[in-house]
Amino acid sequence: MNTQCNADLAINVTDATVHYGQVQALDHASLQLAQGTVCGLVGMNGSGKSTLFKTIMGQIKPDTGSVKISGTDPQQARKSGKLAYVPQSEAVDWNFPISVRDVVMTGRYGQMGWTRRAKKKDHAAVNEALGRVELTDFANRQIGQLSGGQKKRAFVARCIAQGASIMLLDEPFAGVDKRSEATITKLLREVADEGGSVLISTHDLHALPDLADEAVLLMRKVLMHGRPEVVLRAENLALAFGLDPMKRDAS
Repeated sequence: MNTQCNADLAINVTDATVHYGQVQALDHASLQLAQGTVCGLVGMNGSGKSTLFKTIMGQIKPDTGSVKISGTDPQQARKSGKLAYVPQSEAVDWNFPISVRDVVMTGRYGQMGWTRRAKKKDHAAVNEALGRVELTDFANRQIGQLSGGQKKRAFVARCIAQGASIMLLDEPFAGVDKRSEATITKLLREVADEGGSVLISTHDLHALPDLADEAVLLMRKVLMHGRPEVVLRAENLALAFGLDPMKRDAS
């Protein structure tokens, strides 16, 4: 599955090792994601998922190894608008006085120049993105007034308005309603069908086979990368979660 040339890879992480002081967060982790692919990143809390995201985004420089985004450095990919990120809800200040429309507009900042003065094409991109996530009627609300699912949709809209071809989503389905989950899933599949690439950190294992083309098991290193129906077998999940394969779904 990971036999494509490096130039064709949306994300190419090779032997990335990251330490926080004496704590090792990633251990020679390697991950290759092709264009036009949705990939689910699965692992228990503390397995290194958020660290891997930060490394891919260029927010953390690995102690060893390398990261390339479509053949370029992560910082360049972010600067060009190619790479976008949807954070966990806990990472956002929902009390900040900003409207939903303005949140989505921040995705256009990289194309506005230093004045950050929105032009007709920026407004058009934001309106289209709001429509695709079904938030047009909520555009002028303060972001914190939205439901959990609507908040997630707003940040997905920001990625769409940005025109990003590679999207990282950290737990996008945590605390969202079924409508938002369906809307986000549909949009991510559309992104992949249009040639974009999506990496999703998620604990929602039951929904993953319908959403993702691939799945990755992470426990500081990549334990397995393949088709969801294979990766999510009980004996494989046991490697990452310490589960008893004979007791799967016992709860």
